Amino acid sequence: MRRNDQRRAALVDAAIEVLARDGARGLTFRAVDTEAAVPVGTASNYFTSRHDLLTQAGARVYERLQPDEATIARQRAAGRDRETYAGLMRELVGRVASFRTGYLALLELRLEATRRPELREVLTERVRADVEANVAYHEASGLPGDATDVKLLYLALNWLIVEQLTLPDVFTEDERERLVTAVVERIVTAQ
Repeated sequence: MRRNDQRRAALVDAAIEVLARDGARGLTFRAVDTEAAVPVGTASNYFTSRHDLLTQAGARVYERLQPDEATIARQRAAGRDRETYAGLMRELVGRVASFRTGYLALLELRLEATRRPELREVLTERVRADVEANVAYHEASGLPGDATDVKLLYLALNWLIVEQLTLPDVFTEDERERLVTAVVERIVTAQ
């Protein structure tokens, strides 16, 4: 397998775009080569199989969704009340919604995982680790609420994001902001 890390990242980013646009069934090495504007056969030199490409695309989405250091530092310096928590969640939903193709690619990967046990196993491990990391970060942050609140927010806000990305005209951006605030206020108990 080839080792040019920049080329590999460009191919994985192209795979994310293909997944979002054409679905998992449309993800082929040729489609990725075309999307990345590289010679035909390039993707097959970087990935051992279509499964390898699918799992690397999923991992790359999670990498790109991580907040930058400035955002993390700002969150750590913020208050420890529900109002601050709601602001953090609005920022999170906005960041995820702004990476539309990445989140749509994840939805496609989840659908594909219903047909591919090996992909389901990889995604289950990744999502479980992500939820556990969110719970651990929350517990260390001193924000109000507990692990159950974090998991309920995860479930509620994920569906709001799906709604925004698949049917963007159901709620306006202002409604989305108010809904995120309401979800936090109703789920997270005041301390």
